[in-house]
Amino acid sequence: MMKKQAKNELKALSELELISKVDDLRRELFSLRLHSKTSPVSNPTMFKKLRKDIARTLTVLRQKSI
Repeated sequence: MMKKQAKNELKALSELELISKVDDLRRELFSLRLHSKTSPVSNPTMFKKLRKDIARTLTVLRQKSI
């Protein structure tokens, strides 16, 4: 997903939806980490992508709360 497109989509979500999205992304990152310990990950760039998506979502959430 393109960054600008993702940012606009995140801004359209409510605060509760953003919180649930952060939870989902964190769970996905955790499961990816767990999977990487047991077997090789097919796409190691997913770690970076998930961390950036979490940061992007938290930034939009923070902007809405201000």
